[in-house]
Amino acid sequence: MVTFWFLLVAIMLVAYVVFDGFDLGVGAIAKWVARTPAERALVRRSIGPVWDANEVWLVAAGGVLYFAFPQLYASSFSGFYLPLMMVLWLLIGRALGLELRSHAGDELLGQSCDAIFSACSLLLPVFFGAALGNVIRGVPLDAEGSFFLPLWTNFRPGRDPGVLDWYTVLCGVVALVALATHGAHFLALRTDGPVNARARRIGRAGTYALPVLTLASLAATTAVRPTVLDNFRRAPTGLAIPLVVAVSLALMAAAAHRGREKLAFAASVGYLASMLAGAAFALYPVLLPSSGDPARSLTVTDAAAGSHAMRVAALWWPVAFLLVAATFTYLYRTFRGKLSTGDTADGYH
Repeated sequence: MVTFWFLLVAIMLVAYVVFDGFDLGVGAIAKWVARTPAERALVRRSIGPVWDANEVWLVAAGGVLYFAFPQLYASSFSGFYLPLMMVLWLLIGRALGLELRSHAGDELLGQSCDAIFSACSLLLPVFFGAALGNVIRGVPLDAEGSFFLPLWTNFRPGRDPGVLDWYTVLCGVVALVALATHGAHFLALRTDGPVNARARRIGRAGTYALPVLTLASLAATTAVRPTVLDNFRRAPTGLAIPLVVAVSLALMAAAAHRGREKLAFAASVGYLASMLAGAAFALYPVLLPSSGDPARSLTVTDAAAGSHAMRVAALWWPVAFLLVAATFTYLYRTFRGKLSTGDTADGYH
């Protein structure tokens, strides 16, 4: 059951990154793709009907983490208290910037909303990427499974790191470029005209940067945590994951340069999903590695709730999943298709 719930949490986190990732990416590049009020409204309308639904996956993953692996939830939320509060404020700022924009009574307030929305959308991928970098690098867990991390120390990973060091910042940059590229492909898929052309240019640029950053992050990860490849050596079938990463990058580049918007977006989804799958495969059965004594690392068994609770929850989870899947199917079918600057049907103007 612990492996089953580990996989479910991983799947929900992948779903969050894939769905809300393009929202964040659109916000991150909004300043560069939209140059007039009508174009900025078009960008907002492209994600307006779906962005808050996409965040359901983050809430769901947090809820499942709470009951399935309570020790991990307790350790990570206390140890990462400061960065988690910063993420919370960024999520709130992004939501307010997007939702209040249509109620702005003057241009100054409207520009402020646009700036807040863009800034929060830029910073959130960096924080999420740095968070994943912290998990892969490890944290200084004590004998009771607790830890505290300052925002930074000497900017070097080691036995007593900070939340930010050169490795976690690199992970943040990879996440930002990946989600900005993902958002560009989505925006190209959803829009026409000048916004479409600029989004396609950014998407093509991302296909040049991502292979370099992916290889750099792999080299940095093996340097910071040499044991990260052990699971791939023990189970060679896991090598299919980096193969999917490479194929996704190649397909994304080819599709972006040929103007095949759907294929480029689908390849971006494959890239994000396979990168996260690779991280989960490399870590299992560890949920939170210790940067000091490896024996103190939190594993799925150490952090898991009781087996009875997991079995009962396994009966209800499919019901909730089917409801969410039905909602998403209806939502995305309703708001499918291209948008133009003259269309204000969804009200995000």
